Amino acid sequence: MNNKSFIILIVAIILIVVGVYLWVEKPSCLFGTNKINNFDECVAAGNEVLESYPRQCRTDGQVFVEDIGNILDKKDLIMVDNITPNQIVTSPLKISGEARGYWFFEASFPIKIEDSNGNVLGIAIAQAQGDWMTEDFVPFKADLTFENSETQKGNLILIKDNPTGLSENDDELRMPVVFGEPGETMTVNVYFNNNELDPNITCTEVFPVERDIPKTQAVGRAALEELLKGTSVVEQQGGYYTNINPGVTINSLTIEDGVAKVDFNEQLENQVGGSCKVSAIRSQIVETLKQFPTVDEVVIAINGRTEDILQP
Repeated sequence: MNNKSFIILIVAIILIVVGVYLWVEKPSCLFGTNKINNFDECVAAGNEVLESYPRQCRTDGQVFVEDIGNILDKKDLIMVDNITPNQIVTSPLKISGEARGYWFFEASFPIKIEDSNGNVLGIAIAQAQGDWMTEDFVPFKADLTFENSETQKGNLILIKDNPTGLSENDDELRMPVVFGEPGETMTVNVYFNNNELDPNITCTEVFPVERDIPKTQAVGRAALEELLKGTSVVEQQGGYYTNINPGVTINSLTIEDGVAKVDFNEQLENQVGGSCKVSAIRSQIVETLKQFPTVDEVVIAINGRTEDILQP
């Protein structure tokens, strides 16, 4: 083999190696497309999002799951009831929820908020709103003021108070949040019965009420959370009322192929009797979810059970 042929062979081998590398590791260099690496990039590219919990985004045979922190792992210890994962938050931030009594010490525990680089932007102390000397859940509230972030995302961290200082007693609830400008909200409808608009009480007739909520991508769940809060004093003065029991919580919500499947805790059917009340509850839930174009049908479950629920 002469020198010219040898050089051509070496160049060909190099080109083949580079081509294989680009094909496997950097296909965007060959095809002009951006490789999707996470849930946020998948959503930004306009791909299908399943409103499961956590939500899933699918593209090219891949499934990316939304980061919701460790709230599912800690739900039997501590829960935040006014903030959801990846919600847009601004300062000052009001935080409320429930925690087991042993999460507190001297009726309090610390909360901090960090940017995605781990820089602490603010610290607050949550205060128990009841007797904390118990193993039951105790309501808490906190007001958190924090500095502007240089990153778009961060984490809200609720820390178990640990006076022992022993690492084995450490624990925390970590929830991802998105930093936004004050006033970033969105409007959703929630559906209630109304004895003025429906004086004959047809039971299934429900009417929308607008609620302004912090901007979020999980709008279906956010609308249901607003529904479960019940009617405000102003709404009650306008004749609106709810048939849904207080204390109802959402176990999960998935929206796929036009079908919304929502699973509640047992409180949804606690001491519920009469066909009118049952029909009204179903209508409130169904219409609240069907306001969204991705929902054509609603399946209601209680702790995973879909049969024989909400019976008159």
